Amino acid sequence: MSLPTAQSGKILVVDDSPDNVFLIKTILEEEGYTVSTAENGISALAELQASPCDLVLLDLMMPGMDGYEVTRRVRGEMKLQQYIPILLITAHDAPNVAHGLDLGADDFIRKPVTVDELLARVRSLLRLKHSMDERDEIARQREDFVSRLTHDLRTPLVAADRMLALFQQGALGNLSPQMQEVITIMARSNINLLSMVNTLLEVYRFEAGRKTLAFQPVNLSQLLNEVIAELTPLAQEKNLAINSDFGDTSTPNKLGDGIPPTVGDRLELHRLFTNLIGNAIKFTASGSVTIRLKGIILNAKQDFSDPSLLSSNIDYVQVEIADTGAGIPLEEHATLFERFRQGSHKISGSGLGLYLSRRIVEAHHGKIVVNSELGKGSVFVVSLPIQIVGKAD
Repeated sequence: MSLPTAQSGKILVVDDSPDNVFLIKTILEEEGYTVSTAENGISALAELQASPCDLVLLDLMMPGMDGYEVTRRVRGEMKLQQYIPILLITAHDAPNVAHGLDLGADDFIRKPVTVDELLARVRSLLRLKHSMDERDEIARQREDFVSRLTHDLRTPLVAADRMLALFQQGALGNLSPQMQEVITIMARSNINLLSMVNTLLEVYRFEAGRKTLAFQPVNLSQLLNEVIAELTPLAQEKNLAINSDFGDTSTPNKLGDGIPPTVGDRLELHRLFTNLIGNAIKFTASGSVTIRLKGIILNAKQDFSDPSLLSSNIDYVQVEIADTGAGIPLEEHATLFERFRQGSHKISGSGLGLYLSRRIVEAHHGKIVVNSELGKGSVFVVSLPIQIVGKAD
């Protein structure tokens, strides 16, 4: 994408005074800028919607829709694809200017306007605009590169996975025990690599704001049982026990199947808990991994002596994944969920799994934390808000 130079930018001048518009338009056009004009806020918004510009010079006080409201709408409701700087033009004092800046304007200039100051502020904001456009273009190119790369990598990995499965099934002839072991190791490595590629793609989708979640009622008890069943073979290979404690309907805050469905993206929640439980298995040398599910009631003053009332009053559902692994040093807790952060454990990953887990939880308006102690293991706690189907928000 070729970006305009400072003197070739397109500028929209918004002012209800024809004399002010003529003066500013003349100054800017003499410097080589392309200038369009609007005499009020409504016309300005229509112009921006039809043909976005590089900079808006906006009079603060206009009849009808003033500069405050124009700024608020540009920054809020219009959802323009590219950022457009706003330079306020005002004859008023600091409090008025501060309010405009708080609404999202980038700078201001006082009347009467001087040529040198006007041009200096215009150049400054156009530099800001152009640098932000360059940043966005680099981000788009990066996303496109990652998307193409992951797609190109997935195809041979999936093909290799199918071919290795045929070897394991004996479809291509009998294999010696040694070859069976080699094929098993290759298949596991291939699956791990495919998982890393998928994780990388999902991370960039979240970061680019192009991840669309399909919200629906999700039975977490059922979903967790599915994940546990899928990961049990991995635990059995390490002689680890997988325990589940989904509670019962007779104990407050431990409701099991009595927990109402939460509203979320089932595929992403499956990815979340597969990652967390898979990590617990991966980083636990001996012992067990325990998954607990319980409902959290924020208003503890209510009378829940009748178990049938419990599920309709739950505010959050909480999933705990506890392991008996080596634990995580306290100094690593604060950065554990950051991008490309790897722990000090001798078995390391890509540094994206927990970051993606955090993004999934936050997309569901939830929270994820870790409690861990060296030599005793870790507990990852995911809290998700309950939204009962048919109940008003």
